[in-house]
Amino acid sequence: MTDKMLSRRDGAIGQMIFNQPEKHNAVSLEMWEAAERIMREFEADRSIRVLVLSGAGGKSFVAGADISEFEKQRDSAEAQARYNSRTRAVYRLVENFPKPTIAMIHGYCIGGGLNLACACDLRVCSETASFGMPAARLALGYPFEAIQRLANIVGIANARLLMFSARRIDADQALRIGLAQQVAPLERLEATVEELAKEIAGNAPLTVRAMKFISAQVLADPADRDLAKCDAMVADCFASEDFKEGRRAFMEKRKAVFRGE
Repeated sequence: MTDKMLSRRDGAIGQMIFNQPEKHNAVSLEMWEAAERIMREFEADRSIRVLVLSGAGGKSFVAGADISEFEKQRDSAEAQARYNSRTRAVYRLVENFPKPTIAMIHGYCIGGGLNLACACDLRVCSETASFGMPAARLALGYPFEAIQRLANIVGIANARLLMFSARRIDADQALRIGLAQQVAPLERLEATVEELAKEIAGNAPLTVRAMKFISAQVLADPADRDLAKCDAMVADCFASEDFKEGRRAFMEKRKAVFRGE
């Protein structure tokens, strides 16, 4: 594991931290590979109910790809295809992670970092956050899935404005267009994310997992939707011990203790 990717467990909350602050947490190929290993571990750990993604150093969430690697990792069409395939797999892993994901954003959230944030379920940012899609200024191609993620969140017109202009927007505008779900003062950002993560983690895991999967199916092409799995996941919720606990807690006027069973 590279020390440029960090992970820790805070109770039911898993933390994955991009740790290359001297480059605004630009992501290298080894960091993508380490991120995949961290997420696989958190996915398998039943005690983890929420995953928070963040960037170290206080100046950036993630500022896209590590351009210093381009000469080595993306110097030919074949190398470019390999690199794109590897990074695409990690974005998809974040997007399809079975537990809720929160991007905790301060400072720059640019290019590939914006794509990563859009792959998360929720985005909570500080007042200092800055978002941008600079591909048009760098003559970079931007793939279908990345554009689709952005458009699904902010709408196609706002996505086009960000892409065509390559301008940066601040936290208030991100909140207005739905890119951010909450904005907090910088000194309150971690506490705000922790409060949200604990709120989610305290809810019934089977229900939250079903809601995440089904909400993704809402956005999928109708021909690709797995409605049978949606029905099965809903049925599992009603057949669970947590459903019994939820009913008991409601009748006894106490907070339910859910075990994901």
